[in-house]
Parts: sequence; structure tokens; C-alpha cells
Amino acid sequence: MYSTIKILHSYWAYLVILILALAALNALVKYFANKEFHAKDFRISLFALIVTHIQLILGLILYFVSPLGLNNINADTMGNSFSRLLAVEHPLMGLVAVTLITIGYSKHKKKLISKPKFKVIAIFYTIALVLVLSRIPWTVWPAA
Repeated sequence: MYSTIKILHSYWAYLVILILALAALNALVKYFANKEFHAKDFRISLFALIVTHIQLILGLILYFVSPLGLNNINADTMGNSFSRLLAVEHPLMGLVAVTLITIGYSKHKKKLISKPKFKVIAIFYTIALVLVLSRIPWTVWPAA
């Protein structure tokens, strides 16, 4: 089970990064171009929300069954930067990123005008994308 979840989490991350980048760029471009918010824009932001939540579920399952996860956090883990990245920083930034995406998605639905909708999505999704990209264990991904 551990290896299957690990593979799913690693390769699903490609989809997450792709869709999250697409949603953030779509919102940024249309915000600065003063475009109208259409159903396609809604679907892109919703799909980004869905794929990141699936990634969160996979990550949480992996965190609790992994030998590097919750049961292995100690002083040695915190002293080693790579172990700390895998056991603490990566999961924490994932939670923060999904929280930001969820907040951004919820806030954009309350806006009635297109420009503020795009602004909220652009801000929250872009910050989430930067956080996700900053805490990926690049040296071992996609195998990690």
C-alpha cells in the first residue's frame, strides 16, 4: 500500500502543478486584460481545487503510513534538512497551499464582478503554487 500511494502522490503532483499553474495564469492574464469571468474560468479554478484536494488526501495517507512521516519526527529529523523537508516542511506547505486554494475559491464565488473574481483567484492560487513549488523534494522527485 505504501509504495502504491507513494507513486500516486508523486505522479499526481504533475497534474496538480499543471492545473494550478493553468488556473493561476488564466486568472492573472484575464485580470490584467479585463476579461469577463465565464463558465470555463469557473471550471478551471474548480478543477484546480479538486486535484489539489485529492493530492492532499493522498499525501495525508502517505504521511501516516510512511516510515518518514509522523512516527519518525525527532531531534535527528529536525537536524537533517532533507529529513525535515520530507517529514515537516513538505506536508505543512501542502496543507497551507490547499487551505489558500480553498479560501481563494470560496472568496471568488462571493464576488459579483469579473475583475475581483480573477484577482482573488490570481492571488490565492499563485501564492499556493509558489508554496507547492518551494517545498517539492526536487532531488528525489518523482520517486519520493
